[in-house]
Amino acid sequence: MTYKLVILIESSVDAAVLDQYWPEFLHHAEQMPGLLRESTSRVDVHLYGDAAYQLQHELFFNSPEDARQAMASEAGRAAGRILQQLSGGRLVLYFADHREDDLENIRKYRQSLSSTE
Repeated sequence: MTYKLVILIESSVDAAVLDQYWPEFLHHAEQMPGLLRESTSRVDVHLYGDAAYQLQHELFFNSPEDARQAMASEAGRAAGRILQQLSGGRLVLYFADHREDDLENIRKYRQSLSSTE
């Protein structure tokens, strides 16, 4: 299991401003100590719910402590300042544990379900 910092940028943020400052944010975020990997998703279609976001970014770490230390680092603070600048505070940040299942395990589970029916 890994631990991640999730960043959600609201749809109300000017896309041109986001595009202008996003590379600078990534430059600092990618220097955060303990960072294992990152992922960016641009939202194409908002299907349901009140909250509308245009971008989701995830930063993955080994533990909650690694994530907190990364945010407190010089690179983490610089990345945070840029996030505030580009979003005007119209964003959501949260920590979450991250678990994945591979397709092979999913197939085994499906087969075991179908054999018990």
